[in-house]
Amino acid sequence: MLEIVTVGALTAFLTAVGNGAAGEMGKQALVSTGALVRRTLGREAPLPATSEGREVLARALHAQLSQAGRHSGEWAELLQGLPEPAPLLRPGAGLPPSTRDFTDRQRVLRQLTREAGRPAAGRPRVALLYGPPGIGTTAVALYWGAAQIAQYPDGQFYVDLRDAAAGSAPASTVVLQRLLQKMGVEPERIPPTEAGREELYRQLTAGRKALVVIDHASHLAQVRRLIPAAPEVFLLVVASGPAFALEAERIAVPQLTDRDAVKLLKKVAGPENVARAKAQVPDLLDRCAGNAFALKAAAISLLTGEPSLPDPSDGPAGHSPVQRMVLTACRALAPQTARLCRLTAVGAWPAFDAGLAAAAANVSAQEGARMLAEAVDAQLVEPLHDDRYRFRPEVQRLLSEAAGQEHGIPECATAVSRALDHVLTRALYAAHAALPRSWRVEAAPGEATPYGDEAAGVAALRAEAANVIRAVSVAREYGHVDTALRLARSLWPLQLKAGHWDEVLPALQAAARCADEQHPDTRTAAGLHFQLAHCLGELQRWDEADRAAQRAVASERAAGHVRGEASSVELLGLLQLYRWEYPAAHEQFVEAEARYRQIGPDEEGAADLPRALALAERHQGRALCGMGQLAESRARLERARHFFAEQGEAYNLGRVLTDLAETLHAAGDDTAALAEIAEAERLLTPERATPHLEYLARLRQRCEAMD
Repeated sequence: MLEIVTVGALTAFLTAVGNGAAGEMGKQALVSTGALVRRTLGREAPLPATSEGREVLARALHAQLSQAGRHSGEWAELLQGLPEPAPLLRPGAGLPPSTRDFTDRQRVLRQLTREAGRPAAGRPRVALLYGPPGIGTTAVALYWGAAQIAQYPDGQFYVDLRDAAAGSAPASTVVLQRLLQKMGVEPERIPPTEAGREELYRQLTAGRKALVVIDHASHLAQVRRLIPAAPEVFLLVVASGPAFALEAERIAVPQLTDRDAVKLLKKVAGPENVARAKAQVPDLLDRCAGNAFALKAAAISLLTGEPSLPDPSDGPAGHSPVQRMVLTACRALAPQTARLCRLTAVGAWPAFDAGLAAAAANVSAQEGARMLAEAVDAQLVEPLHDDRYRFRPEVQRLLSEAAGQEHGIPECATAVSRALDHVLTRALYAAHAALPRSWRVEAAPGEATPYGDEAAGVAALRAEAANVIRAVSVAREYGHVDTALRLARSLWPLQLKAGHWDEVLPALQAAARCADEQHPDTRTAAGLHFQLAHCLGELQRWDEADRAAQRAVASERAAGHVRGEASSVELLGLLQLYRWEYPAAHEQFVEAEARYRQIGPDEEGAADLPRALALAERHQGRALCGMGQLAESRARLERARHFFAEQGEAYNLGRVLTDLAETLHAAGDDTAALAEIAEAERLLTPERATPHLEYLARLRQRCEAMD
């Protein structure tokens, strides 16, 4: 077996276990591996945080395993069964469809083809396509990509960054996460750290022929880690605005010439309509200034017979083509429709439906839907899926500025307040449906609920996530502090059940700071620090997570909230457990149990106390196993098993049985461990807990090999 257990294999295994720690079973594998490391070395060994640290640990393990014994065979079985092989690159959905009205850009297309096809010679193939808003950078990328499908048999992968919450461009970790999902990596297999995600991205693309398009990038940090090492991978970055300092072939998308602009007008409006408006065409070309978006909007005006020239009072001087288009479109719309567009734009919502737009304009949802349909026809709004809409970034900015001028600051602020109330109400309903029994989630605003079960609540909150995250910063900006904090608290189910850690982190950080400033040492502040600690822990930002959890403990204690304090102490223990600090974790779990036992029979949280104590027993058992105190671990876990069996909680019972099997296996009682595995499999099969069942199957293999 020793030929399998090499330093390289051990290093790769430790790396994979650390990178795969997202999700419950990833953490189970992480904790189990740490316990085996301790048993093998006979001493504590903290979770290594760097590649160098993993190699040092691998060498120490290899030196110990060279002396043979039980652990050598166990490591050999582990390396063969855990973790799963790295995911394979899957082509996915490809690029979005190109436009039918694409015109000219032949020089730009040739530049792209030249950069994509040149000999690599050690130089990454990267292009930065840029130009002013509306010039057609995205259209160029999609048109070129549509003609290159045969050149990239391993897939074309497209990530659009403009659907993130406005005002907070996605960080590189989020960009990597989205790209890995496009490449077919399941969420629970995406590494929690940026370094791990970059490593997986490079593994997936090594030796492949693939096109990666990142649209609406705004700065270097977002895409620097995506520069390909594989010679046949082409990274195409699209920026709506000026170029930034990316090491790439920089390709500017110029204005359309008057000749090509007329071609575009004819493609969209039809030659006959352009001919009828022949007298207007020179002025139209002048004010559109070769901007593809403005030209297309003007062409649609010709097609529909709407006025396409601006009022003379607008004056072309100082106005961009997109600005002139927005002024013209607003004038052509009914006043109430233009007002709805302007007031909705003030919030800079990533996406919105008729309900949100109607709330901003203080009209009915039916009127809002009708007005949005008109705005789509006028090119002010883009339709998305699921009856949602969005503004182009430049259009949103111009409409927002116009709102202040047309309606005044008080009306704009009132519109934002109405929109915030709408987002908050939806978020509270969804969060309560997702976690109906959780005391960390605020009660729904009313008895009726639009969501039938927990899955529906999670799905609704996931769909609304970008708006809720945006609403936190909007509420703070407009002085609605309590609304901002309640919105941030409603994100808890997204962290716990949907794994949206990267996305919610900025909102939680801002909300926690706000709570400390406005409501220090309250339950609200404590709850936000708890959420922040959980989120940072999932991303393996351990030191920051510790500080946030300690702040939660202190705030709960100051607020006199015993259940909250015990829960926060328990979180501190979990953070230590996941980085293999088993004695410290055990100490925290014991303290958490002591805090829980301070809750009297008639006090808040008393109804949840038996379950909380059973979970504390379970966590103590896990920590004791990591410490090598296997008899005590077994005793704690068996008490937890008894409770969940009495309560009929199949899933939690299955989790405890898995822990118990791990302990029995560590003690050398593989026959008993196999019995617990069989019972856990029986309980979890109806629950369709596929990752857990896969983990149990691998644990079974290890036990059978040692039995």
